[in-house]
Amino acid sequence: MTAFDKLMTFQRETSALGQIAGRLGWDQETVMPRGAAPQRAEEMAAIEAVLHARRSDPRVAEWLEQAAPQDMAGKAQLREIRRSYERAVKVPADLATAIARVTSAAQGKWAQARADEDVAAFLPVLEEVVSLKRQEGAALAQGGDVYDAMVEDYEPYTTGSQIAAIFDAMRPRLVALRAAVLDRPEPAALTGRFDELTQMRLSQKLAVAFGYDLNNGRVDKAVHPFSSGSGLDVRITTRTSETDPFNCFYSTIHEVGHAAYEQGIDRDYLLTPLGRGVSMGVHESQSRIYENQLGRSRAFTGWLFEQMKTAFGDFGINEADAFYATVNRVHNGYIRTEADEVQYNLHIMLRFDLERALMAGDLQVADLEGAWNDRFKADFGYAVDKPSNGCLQDVHWSVGLFGYFPTYSLGNVYAGCLNQALRAAIPDLDAQLACGDTSGATGWLRENVQQYGGLYAPREVIQRASGIEPGPEPLLTYLEQKFGGLYGL
Repeated sequence: MTAFDKLMTFQRETSALGQIAGRLGWDQETVMPRGAAPQRAEEMAAIEAVLHARRSDPRVAEWLEQAAPQDMAGKAQLREIRRSYERAVKVPADLATAIARVTSAAQGKWAQARADEDVAAFLPVLEEVVSLKRQEGAALAQGGDVYDAMVEDYEPYTTGSQIAAIFDAMRPRLVALRAAVLDRPEPAALTGRFDELTQMRLSQKLAVAFGYDLNNGRVDKAVHPFSSGSGLDVRITTRTSETDPFNCFYSTIHEVGHAAYEQGIDRDYLLTPLGRGVSMGVHESQSRIYENQLGRSRAFTGWLFEQMKTAFGDFGINEADAFYATVNRVHNGYIRTEADEVQYNLHIMLRFDLERALMAGDLQVADLEGAWNDRFKADFGYAVDKPSNGCLQDVHWSVGLFGYFPTYSLGNVYAGCLNQALRAAIPDLDAQLACGDTSGATGWLRENVQQYGGLYAPREVIQRASGIEPGPEPLLTYLEQKFGGLYGL
């Protein structure tokens, strides 16, 4: 075997172990008995110790030095393995293990604190998580910016200051659009009760309509919807509310976007660094374009309206245009995952600034709730009413995902670029969506984005697919046109 062959064999074994760790996480969020949490923390710590040892194995450096790839894919494999190795060797093994143990335990404590509306019960373990992640960030940054080192895990080759510049460019037009829309009469909200088992049946139908392959996946319920896995085993979760079926339906479509990306990657890359989505920003571009530009379009909501009438009977909305307005209703609310397209990015900007301050040490965990509530009141004009609608609403910080939040908005920016190119490539897209047929759109995305996995750097993927340098202008134009039309601006 050549050095390259040895490296790739070793890498596939490491990736397989990583998939096992991911399955443990899926189990913890879906079916694991609550009392198993302490043991699961030890299990996660044990497998992370094995993974860290493999990722930082000195033989990897030797193989990287000797390997001679024969094609572009081989060169990209080395690029990603080298990037991962250089990061892994900077983090002490005991620190990596401690983070895995604490974040596994913190996840359960967050869920309980959220249910109990008890911030104080969660803060001690969050303090541990933040302390460990600051140590990890400092080890990775080696004198540089700690938050930049965190972002690198989720959006390679991007810095906090670059993200801040994009957000600064977006904020004025988003705030102006929000103010204009909220000054207009609000469309009717959905009312009534919707059987949750029926929601799950229609949710599964939506998943299939958007190209999710149930032979290699499944749909389950969780407190916080997510997608897990890659290659031949890609699972999603959603959630139900008896009074809000849109939460279930659009959470499902969103997670199918993630899952379709993973299922769409060239199988030649299975269990290699190229066999996963290249970044969370590109991942979010898929979930957001599935959910919003496709799933919330006038064309597709017309089809969904008929599906809901069939599933639930008369539910208080009598025609498709009114249903479209209800699906896209801009209204005050606390929850990021339930936010409309106009306000969603403002929720992300709040979290971005707070977590950046946490990692820099400018904000202490004890002051987080107050800082969140003050910022929310300043940005949205009304006060947080309870912790589950405030700083306890998201799972991310409990599991140590600092640097993750801004990728949601980067995904929206990327989706805006892709949507512009997609509509130019498929002029009759709306006619297809009106029939519930997403195959033209999802096929275009699979061909132009998903199949490549990690072959290209994140911004290069979007640029190649859209034909333009990624930036917020297409997204902002789309939002202004869509909601300007809906609200008569």
